[in-house]
Amino acid sequence: MGALSIWHILILAIVALLLFGGRGKISDLMGDVAKGIRSFRKGLNEPDEEHAIPDRREEAAKKDTAPGH
Repeated sequence: MGALSIWHILILAIVALLLFGGRGKISDLMGDVAKGIRSFRKGLNEPDEEHAIPDRREEAAKKDTAPGH
């Protein structure tokens, strides 16, 4: 029960091939994750244009309709 069977060894070999086989698959995957995180942070820091433009229009409309002008 404590020994590895042939199926355990085959599954471990397949996982090792998927992770470490080929040309830098892990580094490519980590690079893609890093790009996604950077893009997400950039999106959080940028103002939302859909909401920013109507607000400016509303402010301009308020200035035009203000009494005394």
